[in-house]
Amino acid sequence: MDQKDAGAPVLSNRVQINGISVPLTLTAGGQLRWPDRCLSIEKDVLGFIIEGSRIKINAVIESGAGICCGGDGGAPLRKTFTFEPLSEDSLRLWKQRLHAVLDSLGRPKRLFVLLNPYGGKRSASKIFLDDVKPLLDDANIHYTLQETKYRLHAKEVVHSLDLLSYDGVLCVSGDGILVEVVNGLLEREDWSSAIKMPLGVIPAGTSNGMAKSLLDSVGESCTAFNATLAIIRGHTRSLDVATVSQGQKRFFSVLMLAWGLVADIDIESEKYRWMGSARMDFYAIQRIFRLRRYTGCIKFLAAPGYENFGEPLELEGEINELNSNRVQQNCYCGPAFDMKGFNRKIEGPFVSIWLHNVPWGGEDVLAAPDAKFSDGYLDLVVMKDCSKLSLLTLMSELNKGGHVRSPHVLYLKVKAFVLEPGPRSDDSNKEGIIDVDGEVLARGRGTYKSEQRTLMAYDKLHIEVDQGLATVFSPVC
Repeated sequence: MDQKDAGAPVLSNRVQINGISVPLTLTAGGQLRWPDRCLSIEKDVLGFIIEGSRIKINAVIESGAGICCGGDGGAPLRKTFTFEPLSEDSLRLWKQRLHAVLDSLGRPKRLFVLLNPYGGKRSASKIFLDDVKPLLDDANIHYTLQETKYRLHAKEVVHSLDLLSYDGVLCVSGDGILVEVVNGLLEREDWSSAIKMPLGVIPAGTSNGMAKSLLDSVGESCTAFNATLAIIRGHTRSLDVATVSQGQKRFFSVLMLAWGLVADIDIESEKYRWMGSARMDFYAIQRIFRLRRYTGCIKFLAAPGYENFGEPLELEGEINELNSNRVQQNCYCGPAFDMKGFNRKIEGPFVSIWLHNVPWGGEDVLAAPDAKFSDGYLDLVVMKDCSKLSLLTLMSELNKGGHVRSPHVLYLKVKAFVLEPGPRSDDSNKEGIIDVDGEVLARGRGTYKSEQRTLMAYDKLHIEVDQGLATVFSPVC
């Protein structure tokens, strides 16, 4: 449709607004116009309701927005516009046309909402009531609310959820509930259709890496209000999913894997959870001044353009081992592996190993500035050695991604990855922690809470990427 056709009216007549008769026009391009306002139904309008002879349009406008469609970039505000058609026939026609335009946008009408009341500062319930619920109500979206009661509860719920009853699953939490949902969907017998369910993320936890990555990709601030708008508007994008495997055991990751310094800070700082997000910075300083280095080896299938990182390695044995563990099951077992590419390795000791699927690890940690949501690769950040002073400087750059330009850091993209973790170089009786998406996947000897059971052993892990396997609600430019 060209610009001229987009502005052509599909419905135009006079209505009363504030008791004054004015012309109101609905254009072919989906704009609602009257003398002092222009609303884009796709961008600005959430929904509408009929109250007697009046139509109330629930919208979001930018503060300072004037007559023209769009605003000045100010903070978005909820606003209701009321107009009254001059006849019953006109009222009926406006109702039909507005319904038709909104239905054509493919927006969700029914959502299943998972809310974690215990995450972060225990503010998810308030965030839902103050920021999320009013917008869902304005958009006439029906929802079922389920509060999670314990770890992996969300995974259990979606594993048996009647997905045909919903248009999406909404996670009001940090990143943890999203990860549980992905794992629950991929462990269903109907995983191939289940994983296509659009997933929404509302930032309401300590770490909101996925929400931050989605909103920052279009220059929007990481708020529950903005995240909810993205879900209401119904736009989606594909998301890579990484399979972490050890023998027959599987864990599906959408955010990151960490071993060494980053994992130690993320997990061991839990003892200071009362400090909120400040616990990370506080404990990071402790860990830097008492720096640990870990022996071990990483092997990877480098993305095109990164074939010169590390040393050459023939990985055929690794791949055969991986494929031999891929048995027929009723759930997803990981992507079919492709041997094309260059195989490389890097020997330790290491200060830190960090694999990332999305750019932001948290609202103030731009871990992998070049990461894409569905490019089929993980961004690998490797730190082999670094002085404490250089490390302090490097860590201060995390909020803007400057750490990847440090001479002490290797930053590359990989298609597949093997981690062979070893003990600390200063004490062979003490090992490390492997952190995946904020959860402990494996704990070695002598680590924080090492007595607790984990899904996998502190031993060799394989990680592979399935390009665009999952779907998430996402804002658009």
